[in-house]
Amino acid sequence: MTANPAAQAACPPSERLAGFAALLRDHGLTVGVSEQQSMLKAAMFFGPVQEKPLQAAWRAIACHSHREWQLWPDVYERFWHPEKLRGGVKVSGQTRPGRNLRQSVQALHAQMDAAQLPNTQPSGQQAAPQTAGDMPSIGQDEQDAGTPRAQGGASRTEALHQRDGQMWLPQELSTLQQLARKITAKLQPRPTRRWRVAPRGQRLDLRQTLRRSVAWGGELMQPAWKVKRLEPPRLFILADVSRSMESHAALFLRVARAFALEADARVFVFHTRLAEVTPYMHSDKPAIQEKVNAVTAGFGGGTRIAASLQEFARKHARAQLNRGSRVWVFSDGFDTDAPELLAAALQEVRARGARITWFHPTRQVPAATALQRSRGSIERFVPLASLADLAAARQVLK
Repeated sequence: MTANPAAQAACPPSERLAGFAALLRDHGLTVGVSEQQSMLKAAMFFGPVQEKPLQAAWRAIACHSHREWQLWPDVYERFWHPEKLRGGVKVSGQTRPGRNLRQSVQALHAQMDAAQLPNTQPSGQQAAPQTAGDMPSIGQDEQDAGTPRAQGGASRTEALHQRDGQMWLPQELSTLQQLARKITAKLQPRPTRRWRVAPRGQRLDLRQTLRRSVAWGGELMQPAWKVKRLEPPRLFILADVSRSMESHAALFLRVARAFALEADARVFVFHTRLAEVTPYMHSDKPAIQEKVNAVTAGFGGGTRIAASLQEFARKHARAQLNRGSRVWVFSDGFDTDAPELLAAALQEVRARGARITWFHPTRQVPAATALQRSRGSIERFVPLASLADLAAARQVLK
């Protein structure tokens, strides 16, 4: 369907730019007043005939993550060049005029030039320039072409970013990553039997000292010292993704991913069975949540915490659980296995020298019978329902 030139001319350029910003927000991009003003300045700088550098400038302004950078070309073409999108069907039933970036920017220049002329409107009727703040971030379909909105069955927002609790702003993700970095730095390293060369130490490295003496004709002028090598503790995160934890799974997986990046943690999810999702945690693709859900198919079958912990200790982390390892469990503690099995599973993990921390989404420690019987094997309980809780826990996690 070709664009309607009459409809394009009737739409002010500033409104077109605001509409584009609203479409970006609908797809999860953080485009506010400052970003839209920067996009407007870029349009005035490049002019209507330099679309390629203008699109690159807009992309740098609006995109703040790898997901947004990959999403940009589709959203851009859909808004400014709908005639290039062949074979696409708009399920909502709404028909809108075609958009052309060059014509809009050219009209924008004309509008800005007209704004420099003396005001010829009657007193008290001066029109205020339209900015991003004048345009709502929703209801963009009602602003286009004046046609009635058709009630279709599709939404322009991707399914991944449509779920409640999974919309994270860039500043929130940055805060989470900083918290993970600070907590990782506080984790106490453990000494090993190996040694490393150091500028100062209590033990002389005789072999390295003799090698250095060659440059001095055999004189021991540069002694080499060695100290015990310290290794950071291995971190394992087990997140409960059962039906009862569905509203908290997004936060738990975000926290797990932050520590997978900062502390090289191994991440597992469990409900009726256990599955490792560490490779997914190192990926920043838009479908990451769908991939995790595909691996952990089987929601609604209950929660087998004890069986999952036993599988974790006996199979997945058998060779890595040792003295000083950290095992973090994200769960409300409600288990469908027998209450005594959870205590036995935690004791098995604890017997390998690991320190267990239990993160729960409530203010108080969960009152589950299985968890109450297992308190002796758990080093500490930490509430985790928001980023503020994680920041508060930084003082006790070590």
